[in-house]
Amino acid sequence: MSLISLLIALAAEKFLSSSAWQFSVYYQRYLTLFKKIKALAAPQRSMMANGIFILVPTVLCYAVLSIISDGILHLIVSTLVLIVCFGCVKTRDTYKQYLMAAFRGEQTTCSLYHQQLTQDKNLPELGFGQSLVWLNYRYFIAIMIFFVLFGAPGALFYRLLTKLNESPKCQHERKESLMRAELQNTTPTDAQETITQESTPPTNEEQSCDDDQPQVKSFNETLLFIVDWLPVRIVAFGYMLVGHFSKALPIWLENFFDVEKLPHKVLISVAQKSEDLMIDKDDCTAEPCLLVRLAKRTLLLCLAVVAILILTGVIS
Repeated sequence: MSLISLLIALAAEKFLSSSAWQFSVYYQRYLTLFKKIKALAAPQRSMMANGIFILVPTVLCYAVLSIISDGILHLIVSTLVLIVCFGCVKTRDTYKQYLMAAFRGEQTTCSLYHQQLTQDKNLPELGFGQSLVWLNYRYFIAIMIFFVLFGAPGALFYRLLTKLNESPKCQHERKESLMRAELQNTTPTDAQETITQESTPPTNEEQSCDDDQPQVKSFNETLLFIVDWLPVRIVAFGYMLVGHFSKALPIWLENFFDVEKLPHKVLISVAQKSEDLMIDKDDCTAEPCLLVRLAKRTLLLCLAVVAILILTGVIS
């Protein structure tokens, strides 16, 4: 059943672009509802509220699936949850717009799309292609692993945890929409002015919603670091298998025993060694396209490995 759900979800995710299939939509609704409960604080401001915020949907999903005795209905519900967890239309659209701007030779606009992606996902300073490699792991491969091992509740738990880490501060959807609209409809100079205008200091009202507790943020980051530690090294090994194994192996071995190295650095360092990146510095499309193709091959490899493990009965 897990294999069928994965195949359906991966195929459907590319075509289901409406808001009804986007995780961020349900996340915002859940967050709004959660904040209305007076006995609890916002999840970013209290350790207890943070734990409840993550566990309630996970436990509820587990309970619903546990009481479903019909196999077909169980498959449908699990697949629907997985499709929603996979959803990352905004990231895909940003990638497409970036490539279109690059093909037109608009270097400034490419930089703005890169900046937008970094801000939206709360990413460290990475190249555009490197960011896509990491997001491919976070949005697809990691969710796939947790779904296979722990079912839909596991995938939902991981997605909630990553979303909390992506948004340590409240994000203003109106500003993001304006930025995307300006990038699509204005010249590079106008788009740069838009970003500059949006960089003004927040109002008192905006500052009040950014009053996150550093202990909660640190806890979420540490938990996600632990959760990602082994999967990211397994996936990095997959990058070696579909790329240059001999070149990437020393880096993978070095990273495997470096227990404190951040997961995104482990994955990206191996991915870069697994692909020949002899590119022109002025070519904005070369690195992203090469790394995205490598990431897609790795995703297919992971899916094939999961299929073999399921069909042989190693996992159910």
